[in-house]
Amino acid sequence: MFHTLAYHATVFHRSFTAYTTERLQALGLSFGSLFPVVYVGKHPGCTQAELTAALGLDWGYSQRSVTRLVEEGFLTREKLGRAYHLNLSDRGQQAFAVSHQVFLDWDKQNLSALSAKERSQLLSLLEKAAGSSGCGAP
Repeated sequence: MFHTLAYHATVFHRSFTAYTTERLQALGLSFGSLFPVVYVGKHPGCTQAELTAALGLDWGYSQRSVTRLVEEGFLTREKLGRAYHLNLSDRGQQAFAVSHQVFLDWDKQNLSALSAKERSQLLSLLEKAAGSSGCGAP
């Protein structure tokens, strides 16, 4: 069909979203909550401002997401000084483990036609392209 990165990125995004949604539903976690849970899991004790900036989120969206994740028992929010610090609850730890594994499992499934060297090359080139386009990863 189209031989553009944009086309293939869209196809991969749809595939990843569907795969992830299916895996996360059992935990009661939505696709939109995936990245905040992974970020807090990798940066325990972070502030909401740090999470918002790192993920490139709108402040209002970030506030609603964090509030929902706290209410649903995935995150804890503790006020220390002037800022709230975020951590994973026990339920959040379980969701983090599954969420983190989803990335590895999806790659394994969708990049299985590539050799280890080709996978490494592809990821290296994508990182280079993302760095030059301002699409930095959290």
